[in-house]
Amino acid sequence: MRIVVLDGYTENPGDLSWEGLDQLGELTVYDRTAYAESALIAERIGGAEIVVTNKTPISRATLARCTNVKLIAVLATGYNVVDCAAARERGIPVVNVPAYGTASVSQFSIALLLEICHHIGHHDASVHAGNWANNPDWCYWDYPLIELAGKTMGIIGFGRIGQAEGRVAKALGMEVLALDPYPNETGRAIGEYVDLDTLLARSDVVSLHCNLTRENTGLINRETIAKMKDGAILINNARGQLIVEQDVADALNSGKLAAAGLDVVYTEPIRPDNPLLQAKNCIITPHISWAPKESRQRIMDCTAENIRAFLAGHPVNVVNG
Repeated sequence: MRIVVLDGYTENPGDLSWEGLDQLGELTVYDRTAYAESALIAERIGGAEIVVTNKTPISRATLARCTNVKLIAVLATGYNVVDCAAARERGIPVVNVPAYGTASVSQFSIALLLEICHHIGHHDASVHAGNWANNPDWCYWDYPLIELAGKTMGIIGFGRIGQAEGRVAKALGMEVLALDPYPNETGRAIGEYVDLDTLLARSDVVSLHCNLTRENTGLINRETIAKMKDGAILINNARGQLIVEQDVADALNSGKLAAAGLDVVYTEPIRPDNPLLQAKNCIITPHISWAPKESRQRIMDCTAENIRAFLAGHPVNVVNG
């Protein structure tokens, strides 16, 4: 079978191998195709039977032009870039990579929080700029430093990643609150399940790890921020669309939120006019929670297995029924 990878660069900028996919068919890899609807997408798919994508969209119009497609494999857990209903109507399974980033994404969310608490990057730059060598005291700090022990973390979305973050928070001496539609005993061993209003009211840190749905788009907005503690910290390395960016920027600038650590924004790459870029105490990283080599290797391995299972006649990790 002919296999085309539409946007392979972020998955493999050169430190991994496509050999696992190359063994399964006639492979063509494009570093980048398009992140918005484009005729180029169908042109590059051409007559391929298997399409591999990360963020290049696969629309109903594209599928209508590419009648040979038999499988769409997404190099990620999220699959909203694919018109799954259109694929299902054509009998095309859409497969994803579940659970590859539990360790890396939960680790990154804690890293964002610790950077907010200690401003390590700033103080390192300050020392290298000569500020310590020229200081009359044996130590100094330019921002208030925060101890997490005894504080409360509220985690919205308490699946694998949320629970992994919760275990670390608990190890740091924090109380953990959780909001999830599917409470389970594993979660109860880590934290207390509560409703949204309770979580917002009691949490010193609110961390987002939920899937993006129609119902929770814009979950963190002016009204929900008003229910949070004054000086709370917001962490989001789930999906940018979970927050209303102007409302979060306003809350940061007013001091209602003490700080935010964000690895995702509504439109990626970030737009120059994004209000968060000018907000106070807002750390923004370029959607890299998922990107350690170990994590990307799991994506590569699982994608190869997804294709192998499809070729054997028993597709796995199918997300469109």
